[in-house]
Amino acid sequence: MLMPKRVKYRKTQRGRMRGKASRGAELHFGEYGLQAHAPGWVSARQIEAARRAIVRHAKRRGKVWIRIFPDKPVTQRAAETRMGKGKGNVEEWVAVVKPGRIMFEVGGMDEETAKRALSLAAYKLSIKTKIIAREEVAGDQS
Repeated sequence: MLMPKRVKYRKTQRGRMRGKASRGAELHFGEYGLQAHAPGWVSARQIEAARRAIVRHAKRRGKVWIRIFPDKPVTQRAAETRMGKGKGNVEEWVAVVKPGRIMFEVGGMDEETAKRALSLAAYKLSIKTKIIAREEVAGDQS
């Protein structure tokens, strides 16, 4: 499971997800990518499940790049606990994803395999996504 080796602060506040992604919004490594179209938190478990779905469908062909990392701790209080007594323990790690962010990229495989692998990965995520292609790749097809 993905998680930071160490963090400056053990627990963080929830924060807000306003606006679009200013960084990580273009394809840099692969020919096809999975782009977020809604804001949300993507947990480390979801990222790993999506990665496994891509790798399994690609059958060891091509390469996969994960462009998000779960570096935000999410805390949870124990069930049936009274108010007060401080903040709960860290239960999971999430990546904060804004609309426009490229979450996964794939390369070195044909269009049909890449799009099917990314669509299988999209089923594992809790936010709306869209499969995008690099301009050169899309331009060669027509």
